[in-house]
Amino acid sequence: MVGQLLLRGMLAGVLAGLLAFAFAYAFGEPSVDRAIAFEEERAAAKGEAPEPELVGREVQSTLGLLTGTLAYGAGVGGFLGLVFAFAYGRVGALGARELSALLALAGFIAVVLAPFVKYPANPPSIGDPDTIGYRTALYFTMMAVSVAGMTAAVVLGRRLVHRLGTWNGVLVAGLGYLVAMAAVQLLLPPVNEVPEEFSAVVLWQFRASALGIHLVLWTTLGLAFGALVERSFAPRTATARRAYG
Repeated sequence: MVGQLLLRGMLAGVLAGLLAFAFAYAFGEPSVDRAIAFEEERAAAKGEAPEPELVGREVQSTLGLLTGTLAYGAGVGGFLGLVFAFAYGRVGALGARELSALLALAGFIAVVLAPFVKYPANPPSIGDPDTIGYRTALYFTMMAVSVAGMTAAVVLGRRLVHRLGTWNGVLVAGLGYLVAMAAVQLLLPPVNEVPEEFSAVVLWQFRASALGIHLVLWTTLGLAFGALVERSFAPRTATARRAYG
């Protein structure tokens, strides 16, 4: 059964990757092109020769982007399938679709939204190349802490539900996660390497599209995976609901 969930998760992830690619190509690539043009203008003003491209921009924005979104979607989808296999039947009388959507929402918040608030995405041509490793380490630190915090909040919520009731237990656990993330974001150092002369409109458009790509991917993944596994888990859902009811 775990293998089947893994496969269905990856299939749902491929579909999510396709839709994310369409969104990224339509809304994200124009702002990337404008950011690259800005960088080329700065280099020309300094008399610097343009760096040779190993892969052409046309390939990057089409086949390269598609490959990236498909690989990311399949990987995240497989992980969602494994988490679903562990969580199903352990978080109350939730059906397959409800649990899939809830896991996707939690994943989006923990993996994408919380790190994004502290370290929002920048266009690829913006930033100091010498600090890439440092910035990457900070981002993944924030992501790891966020995922750990979300896991702890789920465990705490399960315990509090029996003591405080469903609404109060979930509310307290959620507030605990928010407080913990706020503290971590205050402790981690900020990073701001966007040139002052860079267009604020282009920066906003890029960051909005970057967040939108993840939102499309995780929303599609949660809904598609739930639809794929719903029939297989329908009898167990009915049994669980009778037990909780």
